[in-house]
Amino acid sequence: MSMLGLFQKCRVSAYCGVLSVRKQVRSIHTFKMAEKSADYSTTNGFESKTPFLIGVAGGTASGKSTVCQRIMEKLGQQHKEQTERRVVCISQDSFYRTLTPSERLRAERGQFNFDHPDAFDDKKLLAILKDILAGKKVEVPEYDYITNSISPHRSHTIYPADVVLIEGILVFYFPEVRELFHMKLFVDTDSDTRLARRVPRDIMERGRDLEQVLNQYMNFVKPAFEEFCLPTKKFADVIIPRGADNLVAIDLIVHHIWDIMYKKRASPPKIVNGCNGHQEADETNGRRLSGSSEDTLSR
Repeated sequence: MSMLGLFQKCRVSAYCGVLSVRKQVRSIHTFKMAEKSADYSTTNGFESKTPFLIGVAGGTASGKSTVCQRIMEKLGQQHKEQTERRVVCISQDSFYRTLTPSERLRAERGQFNFDHPDAFDDKKLLAILKDILAGKKVEVPEYDYITNSISPHRSHTIYPADVVLIEGILVFYFPEVRELFHMKLFVDTDSDTRLARRVPRDIMERGRDLEQVLNQYMNFVKPAFEEFCLPTKKFADVIIPRGADNLVAIDLIVHHIWDIMYKKRASPPKIVNGCNGHQEADETNGRRLSGSSEDTLSR
């Protein structure tokens, strides 16, 4: 049966770490995977010319950075030297614009909205991403969360890589930036969990006090998430419930990246249930699959 015929009869749904194929009732529900294709040739042992660009969006403290770290770990890149990495990660926070003196005073009092699109230098982000796609070495500035400014003396050198992850709350908001991504991921974590993570992080790592953190969250972070970040969820190719805790979803994404990097498209990777090691057929002879993190790069 052709792939088109299969999708006309079935739907694919991913939820809570389980990928299943079920009988179609009225409509098809599926996540689109990487509609764009990258340009590939052999470079540094990898079949890549244009890097595969992946955007990772989601609310504050949703686990975007941790998801990127998990992907890099599973691809064996986390502990490599920068010049040897084939997968690299960039934060949108590095592209906050320089504040005016009055804005800096407001920021010190927790009265500046860092979650608004106007807080970012989207033109600079766009230029950097275009250089990355052109295979150039780029310098990405380092953001200082304590002084609310870009460090003038510190930056990260990003060398040409095969896969580049860009994470941030509004990486899908700017159309010109969004169109550059080959794959778009949205980390979907409930608001209570995100707030519970943000409070201790801002107090211990960024020198804020509790009252300031809560006021900023209620006055700026939460409204900006609902107005600017959450609507960009519709652009995602893959939605990851529970963020980095969703090991199966991360495994499936890593498999997809692995196949892209090595162009092993003849047959999909076999994923075995990490709990009971079985594959369960349903009434349409489709298969219900779930994955274990230990299986990710076993091929």
